[in-house]
Formats: sequence, C-alpha cells, structure tokens
Amino acid sequence: MFRTLSDFPKSWEYESECTLKLLRALTDASLAQAITPHERTLGRIAWHVATTIPEMMERTGLKLSGPPHDAPMPAHAAAIVSTYETFAKSLAEQLREQWTDETLPLKDDMYGEQWKRGFTLAVLIRHQAHHRGQMTVLMRQAHLRVPGVYGPAREEWSEFGMTPPAI
Repeated sequence: MFRTLSDFPKSWEYESECTLKLLRALTDASLAQAITPHERTLGRIAWHVATTIPEMMERTGLKLSGPPHDAPMPAHAAAIVSTYETFAKSLAEQLREQWTDETLPLKDDMYGEQWKRGFTLAVLIRHQAHHRGQMTVLMRQAHLRVPGVYGPAREEWSEFGMTPPAI
C-alpha cells in the first residue's frame, strides 16, 4: 500500500514500462492466441490490462483521458499500446493534480469492498503484474519473442553474455 503519493510515480513508471514492453511485442495475429476456446485471448487480456486503469480509477473519482473503459477491443495491437500509454500517462497526471498524501487513506467502494486509495494504487500495479504473467505464456504459444520484465527472458540471456539456464 502506498502511504505517500511521492512513492507511487517511480513504481508506476517502472511497472507501466514493463507492461508496455510486452504490449509492444504483440502482433495483430497474436491477439487471437488462447489456451482454449473458453479462455481469454492474448488480445483480450492486453485490452483488459489497458482498460482496467480507468475502470478502477474512476471508482476513486478520477476521470482519465482516453476511450471509455468499456470500449470494444481493437483489432490492432498498436491501438492497444496507444490506449494503454494514454491511460498510464493520464493516471500519473490526474494523481499529480488531484491527490495528496491526505487523500491516500480515503476509502472508496471497490467491487463491494472499501479500499483505501493507497491500497487501490498497489492493487492496480499487482493486477498488471498478474496479467503480464498470463500474457507471457500466450506470447510463447504465439511464437513471439518475450521481453524480460524483472530479469532477462530466455531469449535475452545471450545478449547479456550469459548462458541460458538448462531446460
């Protein structure tokens, strides 16, 4: 949970860049990749990550720039990237303009529970990390190069002059 507003921007910048690394690696064709016909596709998960930013933060009273959070999923990966970038930037701006350390302990109705705003910001970051993990599995199945997030991906080890771990 964030207790001071000044702690959030660095975390948000890093985590949103991690998310963007994955989103930028998507192709239009890869958006249809799914584990089974009854699961979300890679594109649906990516779109969900992007649109959860305004969906969640509107519950706190913030109004972010970008398409409505319930807009249909675009057919092109570049549109998902662009939307995510818009929402991520708008969130940082809205927090800077509208919130203070004193607003972080305020509680909002979040999915039938009362969450402190500092907790909501932490959940937003964890939500992205959770779905990034799902996305990397689907990206491998779609034969995409998976960029490292918290360390090098298998494909990146040699770029760092290291031997990839044994499989």
